[in-house]
Amino acid sequence: MSAQLPDIRRYGTAAVAAAAAAIRAGGIVAVPTETVYGLAADARDSRAVARIYAAKGRPSFNPLIVHVLDLTAAEALAVFDDDARALAARFWPGPLTLVLPLRDGASVASLATAGLDTIALRVPAHRAMRALLAESGAPLAAPSANASNAISPTRAEHVAASLGAAVPLILDDGATEAGVESTIVAGRTILRPGPVTAEMLRAVLPVAAGTTTHVSAPGQLATHYAPRKPLRLGAVSAEPDEWLIGYGAVAGDDTLSSTGDAVEAAARLFDSLHRADASPRARIAVAPVPERGVGVAINDRLRRAARR
Repeated sequence: MSAQLPDIRRYGTAAVAAAAAAIRAGGIVAVPTETVYGLAADARDSRAVARIYAAKGRPSFNPLIVHVLDLTAAEALAVFDDDARALAARFWPGPLTLVLPLRDGASVASLATAGLDTIALRVPAHRAMRALLAESGAPLAAPSANASNAISPTRAEHVAASLGAAVPLILDDGATEAGVESTIVAGRTILRPGPVTAEMLRAVLPVAAGTTTHVSAPGQLATHYAPRKPLRLGAVSAEPDEWLIGYGAVAGDDTLSSTGDAVEAAARLFDSLHRADASPRARIAVAPVPERGVGVAINDRLRRAARR
C-alpha cells in the first residue's frame, strides 16, 4: 500500500481488533459514528490526543467530545446532576453530547478538554464506535475526521480525501445515518443543534438555545464545516458558475431531499457539499431549508460553512 494512502478496512472483528491495537499503542484511527466519521484516540493519552489536533490542524482551544460506552463510564469522568441524568436516560446511546463539570481526578488528558473544567461526553449508538470502545478499553476523544474547518465526513472516502496519510487506519462501515454532528447541551442550554432536536429535548427538560462568548464545547467556531468554494444560501436557482444543491421543490445539480424530508437532508448534507466542492463550477448555491426540527442543525452548519 502507498505510504500516501490510509489503510481502509471494512468493519468486522479483525478490523476492530486492528483499530483497537492502534489506539492502545497511542495512535489515531478514523471510525464511523451515527453522526459523522470521527478521528479517535485514547482520551487519557495526551500524546495521542495531540495527534488528533496535528492531523486535523485543529485549534488547541477547541475541546473534543469524549466517547464512552455507558453512563457508568461517563460518571467516572464527569459530575452529573438530575437534569443530565434525565437527558442521558432518554437519549443515550445516541447523538447527544452533554457538557458537564469535569470530575476531580478524572482520567482524561487536559488537551482533550482544552484545559477547561468541563468535559463534553457522548455515549454513541453506532456499532463500529461501540465495538472500538469495548475492544480498546479506553474513553475515546473523537472529533470529526476531517481537516479543521473542512466539510465533515460521512463516508470513509471523505476521510481519506481530507486527511490522507495523516490517518493511518479507517474503519469503513458505509455512510453514516444522521449526517450532522451531535447536539450539544450544557445544563439546559443547547450549544449546538443536531439530530436530537430542541423539540425532542423539551419533551424531557425546558431547554433553550444559547450563545457563549468563549469556546466551551466542540463546534462553536464561527467558521466551520467550510468547502473551498464560495457558498450562497437561500438560492432558488443557480447562477451560471454555481453548482446548485436543491431541496424540496427546488431542483438542482444535486438535492438534499427531493421530497423535502429534513432528516434525509441532514444525512445527505456533507456528502452533497463534498460533491459540490469537487464539481467543475466555481461556486456553490444551496436551496432554502425550513428552520424547524433538524433543519435548525442543517442551517447552523450551512451558515458556518458560508462564513469566510
